Amino acid sequence: MKVRRLVRYALVAVLAATAGTLAMPSSAEAHGAMMAPGSRTYLCWRDGLSDNGAINPRNPACAAAVAQSGTTSLYNWFAVLRSNGAGRMAGFIPDGQLCSGGTGGPYDFTGFNLPRNDWPLTHLTAGSSMRFDYNNWAKHPGTFSLYITKDSWSPTRSLAWSDLESTPFSQVTNPQSIGGPGTADGRYTWTANLPANKSGRHLIYSVWSRSDSQETFYGCSDVTFDGGNGEVTGVGDGTLPPPDDPDDPDDPGTPPGNGTCVAAYRTTGSWGNGFQGEVTVGAPTTPVSNWMVHFSFPNGQTITQSWNGRHTVSGTTVMLSPEAWTSSIPPGGSVTVGFLGSGSAPSALSDLLCMS
Repeated sequence: MKVRRLVRYALVAVLAATAGTLAMPSSAEAHGAMMAPGSRTYLCWRDGLSDNGAINPRNPACAAAVAQSGTTSLYNWFAVLRSNGAGRMAGFIPDGQLCSGGTGGPYDFTGFNLPRNDWPLTHLTAGSSMRFDYNNWAKHPGTFSLYITKDSWSPTRSLAWSDLESTPFSQVTNPQSIGGPGTADGRYTWTANLPANKSGRHLIYSVWSRSDSQETFYGCSDVTFDGGNGEVTGVGDGTLPPPDDPDDPDDPGTPPGNGTCVAAYRTTGSWGNGFQGEVTVGAPTTPVSNWMVHFSFPNGQTITQSWNGRHTVSGTTVMLSPEAWTSSIPPGGSVTVGFLGSGSAPSALSDLLCMS
């Protein structure tokens, strides 16, 4: 036990020494997705989870989505967003691209627009009261709006704006927030009645519009009104029960390896108008899997190449996500993501944040 404690202390010390900046989970950037009823990206992530941290979808629709959009779309299930959305819907996102939030976001989610009838499915009762949960991976104020498809909609075609009822059946501003940020079970939560007089297959379309920026999140949740109470089918090897209290350790929403991660940056070389840097991601006390690091460069620098991790850019924010071989970090362990950049070498990164 003493040896393990020493390893943990040593890891934190090394991270701090190599960068001078240690990033712990905070609310620097917003991220989230519907958990109940689960969005396609959230439930496909749940479907593919494994004990070793890899994500291998078993549901056929999820596998087809990943074949088109890549596994990054599952590691970043909470990031179906448009940084310039400003709450816009029809006229901003084209028909057939609603579930991916269009194609202008930081990641490719176009595979989740596929018209299929075998997506993970939440079973509901029309007109009943339901607790809606929306993951608060990072917290920010805003308004959540839920729309239901018209009776004429069919899962055999991609969702169009004309398929949705014109007004939301539930809309709430700044609902209660429980747990999080930077965890898979933290949530915004509120209670409302489901639409009455609905039966069979439908989509619930969610829009989260932040009030402190233009960033807007979109998502599709496949449901069926068949007298169910929130059970989920088509995920993993069986049926998931309705969501429980996220503080309950037996809650099925708690994935393996969801501990706290830390991140630190250092410049390892520089020349002319370029530099080489690295971000070290560590797990001081508990296992970490499917981590993500966010940061901004202080003077407009850009990344031209990265290794041991993947980089994407949304506005001024850079996001690092793991490769398959760097996604899982044991207690006391760390992984390092290196990259080449253009511009002057930064001494530190702005808003450096690690989430897992």
